[in-house]
Amino acid sequence: MYVDNMIYIHAMNDEAPAKEKWQKELGALWPAAKGSLAKVYKPCIRKNCPACARGDKHPAWLLSFTSQGRRKVMYVPLALVPRIRRAVQNGRKIEKHLYRTGPDLIKLYRQTLKTNPNT
Repeated sequence: MYVDNMIYIHAMNDEAPAKEKWQKELGALWPAAKGSLAKVYKPCIRKNCPACARGDKHPAWLLSFTSQGRRKVMYVPLALVPRIRRAVQNGRKIEKHLYRTGPDLIKLYRQTLKTNPNT
């Protein structure tokens, strides 16, 4: 038990710079969202709409995402589109960071073992 605690404490000390860098990089990625933003064209609900009568449809923005294992879609007001677009892009960047974190932690642990094989 004592040896396990020493390894944990040692690993935590070596991770501090990496943790600070990670927090700084991810802190700059606000707002963040997971999903996709799409522009679609739909008929409106008004009767006698001249655009719909011509066969033209009205543009709308939709955010699709997964919630509790189910695919959901929400209408995005035009004024919110730039913010949601940035949030989705930031969410993808965060996801890349997360995929990289596991291998980075293993590499850091292996480096720790090479420099201090007694821990």
